[in-house]
Amino acid sequence: MHGGPSQIETFDPKMTAPSEIRSTTGEIPTSIPGITYGGTMTRLARQAHRSVVVRSFATGDGNHDIKPIVGKQSLEANLGSIYARVAGATRPASGMPTNVTLLPRAVDEAAQEVTRQFGKFEATGPVGSVYAPFMPGSGGDLQEDMTLHLARQRLDDRRHLLDQLDDLKRTLDKSGGSGLNTFQEQAFDTIIGGVSDAFDLSKEDPRTLARYDTSPLVSPSSIRKVWNNHKNYRDHGQSLGKLMLMARRLCERGCGFVTVTTNFVWDMHADANNATMTEGMRYVGQPFDHAVSAFIEDVHERGLSDKIMLVCCGEMGRTPRINAKGGRDHWGKLAPLLLSGGGLEMGRVIGESTRDAGEPNSEIVTQSHLISTLMHTLFDVGQARLLDHLPREVARLITDGEPIPGLI
Repeated sequence: MHGGPSQIETFDPKMTAPSEIRSTTGEIPTSIPGITYGGTMTRLARQAHRSVVVRSFATGDGNHDIKPIVGKQSLEANLGSIYARVAGATRPASGMPTNVTLLPRAVDEAAQEVTRQFGKFEATGPVGSVYAPFMPGSGGDLQEDMTLHLARQRLDDRRHLLDQLDDLKRTLDKSGGSGLNTFQEQAFDTIIGGVSDAFDLSKEDPRTLARYDTSPLVSPSSIRKVWNNHKNYRDHGQSLGKLMLMARRLCERGCGFVTVTTNFVWDMHADANNATMTEGMRYVGQPFDHAVSAFIEDVHERGLSDKIMLVCCGEMGRTPRINAKGGRDHWGKLAPLLLSGGGLEMGRVIGESTRDAGEPNSEIVTQSHLISTLMHTLFDVGQARLLDHLPREVARLITDGEPIPGLI
């Protein structure tokens, strides 16, 4: 959730608080008795029994950056790069990249480049560029390597040439042969077979694509251009559903860690750049609710909910009090956090906030807790402690720390 989503308008509406605090979008009952979400989260409310909301999560400061996916707590590396440093840059069984970051241009050529002003999602810190996320539609060395600098027709021609050379070899040595050797076959199948198909949404059932698609929800022409970030709102609505569908396809095919983000939209100050909370949640919250709930439903129906863990959070939360213009400002003392799947017990709310949703009113859940939860889900931490080839700081990040209390 690129920016700072409001804890109040998402999963902790505080409707008994004064009007300057409580959710500007109202509240809606969820599938967990007695628990409500902000009024925009209608579909996610129906999936609450398949998720966990943490109401005592704090990112620690109100700075614009891209924590917790990249920040001090992650050694200034994309968390997927930390995982790839242990698991390898590619998946041996499928040839899929281990670590992928999906930005709007992966599914929408008209989208802008995602801002790098607040941090680089492809950062690798101490682990090295070989473990950088593959970023389709955004260039980068790994993408260039995967395409081998060849157009599809030239690749087919190269395969034909190898077939001809193999035929010539068989003629010369009067021996049998099976054309391409095993390694050549694997390379071609990886590049023009399963891997490329996973990134190709045209291979998806049109009904599933329609189920995820967020582009009809917020027409670009309906986004008021009085806000400088109207193009960001446009990219968010047009791409988020397709990005979440691609993420499901990648996880299903064997990717180990997928980061999904749209351009910088969760920043509702009601200033020259950003809309008010009410208007902003219409532009941003509705596509989020639709896309994320579609992902949760789809993963569950495919029997993958124990194998895939979804994490939704941003870099900070929002001020408990609405400002004079109808927005909320930066706030590092409390932020929304939703998790789903991963074989964990779902249908719960962990922790609670103070009456004004300004601070935790129970044991604080920190970035370190969240990162440790990811590592305990991705790894057998006991086995990871036996690995002697990891940089010391990477080993500590994986094995030290405690997961979110009460979750694992």
